[in-house]
Amino acid sequence: MRQRPTVFAALTTMLAIGLAGCGQPATEPPPDPPVTTIVPHADPTADWAAGYCDAVTHLVRTLADLPAVDPSTPQKASRTSSDLLSSVVGGLDQSLAGLNALGAPPVPSADAGRKDVIRQFAEIRAEAENARQRIETVRGNAPATKAALGEAKAALDRIDALDYLKGLKDVPALAAAEQRAPACRRLDQPAG
Repeated sequence: MRQRPTVFAALTTMLAIGLAGCGQPATEPPPDPPVTTIVPHADPTADWAAGYCDAVTHLVRTLADLPAVDPSTPQKASRTSSDLLSSVVGGLDQSLAGLNALGAPPVPSADAGRKDVIRQFAEIRAEAENARQRIETVRGNAPATKAALGEAKAALDRIDALDYLKGLKDVPALAAAEQRAPACRRLDQPAG
């Protein structure tokens, strides 16, 4: 039974220590300084590929929503063809702006594809704008309108023949990044 006084003494000491702390202002530890978390870009190459595909998508959407050409009269054919070419030029302008703003990819020596697409888009844009201006100029002259419409068709055929993703597919690191970029996967799917 001797253990009781020892246990009682220990409890009394702890109680006295606990009570001694009563009435004292509680001291809280200082707040932690704010934490700034910097999340590194997990995949800059895939981000670049997504930007490339987003830029090209402007033209793809434009082509999908082209106004119809009304061939019922030469005047209507001229006007509606001019509208169509204006839309194409607008889509090319948006895509060119996006591709130029994107800059070189984060892969050494891999910018040739983007530059080639920019060059092709710029050439086709010039052809389409020239054809549009020619259509406007010769409106009412059936033979000249027919020739101008042929120029417009040639510009559209060049657009149709382009492989927009060739610049990505020709560089293995960019081709792999294209597969990780949802914008590119959507662009590469056949329409249907």
